[in-house]
Amino acid sequence: MTSPLLSPFSFPNGLTARNRVWLAPLTNGQSHDDGSLGDDELRWLSYRARGGFGVVETCAAHVAEDGQGWKGELGVFADRLLPGLRRLATEIAAQGALGLVQLFHGGLRANPQVSGLPTWSASAVAEPDLPVPRAATEEDILAVIGRFRDAATRAHAAGFAGVELHGAHGYLLGQFLSATQNLRADRWGGAWENRARLLRETLRAVRAAVPASFVVGVRLSPEDWGQAKGLDLDENLTLARWLAEDGADFLHLSLWDSSKPSQKRGDTHPLPLFREAVGVSLPLVVAGGVWTRAEAEALLDKGATGVALGRAAITNPDWPQRIADPAWQPRRPPLTRAELYERGVSETFAGYLRRWKGFVAD
Repeated sequence: MTSPLLSPFSFPNGLTARNRVWLAPLTNGQSHDDGSLGDDELRWLSYRARGGFGVVETCAAHVAEDGQGWKGELGVFADRLLPGLRRLATEIAAQGALGLVQLFHGGLRANPQVSGLPTWSASAVAEPDLPVPRAATEEDILAVIGRFRDAATRAHAAGFAGVELHGAHGYLLGQFLSATQNLRADRWGGAWENRARLLRETLRAVRAAVPASFVVGVRLSPEDWGQAKGLDLDENLTLARWLAEDGADFLHLSLWDSSKPSQKRGDTHPLPLFREAVGVSLPLVVAGGVWTRAEAEALLDKGATGVALGRAAITNPDWPQRIADPAWQPRRPPLTRAELYERGVSETFAGYLRRWKGFVAD
């Protein structure tokens, strides 16, 4: 029986993806320290586009030099980066996938040792093992909205199908959403509508700067997990409705473990709640520890439009093609460095993956 995961779907603007399987945005360090595209990054993403993924997202790509989070991070902050971005967009499209750039700023989680620039965030809040950031001025906030807008226009000029604003995982947009990291008393902090203002204004600015044919979506962490702190499920359900009104073409929920119910409502999975919040027409994409066809199809049954794969996509670059066989089971870790290289993973990326217990065999 054909999987519903392999059926096409259309965004509200009419752009159609060949199937409902996404490559999740994954940190990989395979580009150059000046933000320009690396051949290893191109190879990594090309393998997944060739393997049948309907939507291929880049890693988090910084929109400003002071937002860079790690070495070898793809940048989209300057016109000089356009040649590499065009190469990447062209390669993804040539394989039949829709390419999206994930736009982000690290905020207090940017790395000053890499960028050479001090960090800033909503408030001067200390986090373990990080320098205390400078509290943003009004000028900082308005400027970074412009940075996201300009980065989106570059992605469009490069030939990508769209962008995703990274509001998840405790980076700058998520820091402003946080009740514990955003302690401001002005129009950018305090009440939920104020803490959500930066993300909403950024979405509106991006939406206004690119044509309707260009997809613009948002990734959210619905509740606290890892570096995403100070978040409330019900506030994020309200935010989802606002983002739909503001022109989002999709929402991407990062659940970490998509098999589990919500923390706040232990008898309910987050997907039906977000589906009720945004209605039936807005695409909802979900990520979180999905390995098998059955696990992914179960998320469609709960209200997802598409499913984003991370670790399973690293070890199975042709996952969407392979699930046409219902008996197929994905390869799981550990993998040797040679096996990872065969799957488009460079030595640099493999070094990063060694942080994940049991993922790399040697």
